[in-house]
Amino acid sequence: MNDFDFFTGTWDVANRRRVDDFLDPASEWEEFPAVSQAARHFDGRAHFDEISFPTKGYAGLTLRLLDPETGQWSLYWVSKRTCAMEPPVTGQFKDGIGDFFGEDTYNDVAILVRYRWSDITADSARWEQAFSTDGGQSWLDNWYMQMTRRS
Repeated sequence: MNDFDFFTGTWDVANRRRVDDFLDPASEWEEFPAVSQAARHFDGRAHFDEISFPTKGYAGLTLRLLDPETGQWSLYWVSKRTCAMEPPVTGQFKDGIGDFFGEDTYNDVAILVRYRWSDITADSARWEQAFSTDGGQSWLDNWYMQMTRRS
């Protein structure tokens, strides 16, 4: 089994994210549903999912590619609103947790981005997003997704 094989299939997603500002620890939280459909490609070295947020009116895609020489995954996000690929986050799984990091900007502020995959079972998984403005010394979580496999 390859790292993202667990995610192949259709998932109901419970989202919790900061409403106003992903860098503001005082920002309120909102909750909303999503549905993700994921597929495995290239013998598990590529993985693709499309997620739709029906109450928000938008969708997105994630492309995950494994570098077989380094064992590192590169994850690319594309929003339906912009159709532009965001800078990748790169990393790997260790002891059941996948940590992926990348450089980006948010509201004209240079940030590090962290995606974390954890609590992975046959029927559930958790994804988290956090931003750092101090080079990774501290992180502010700003989005959580709790996935449940559809039967």
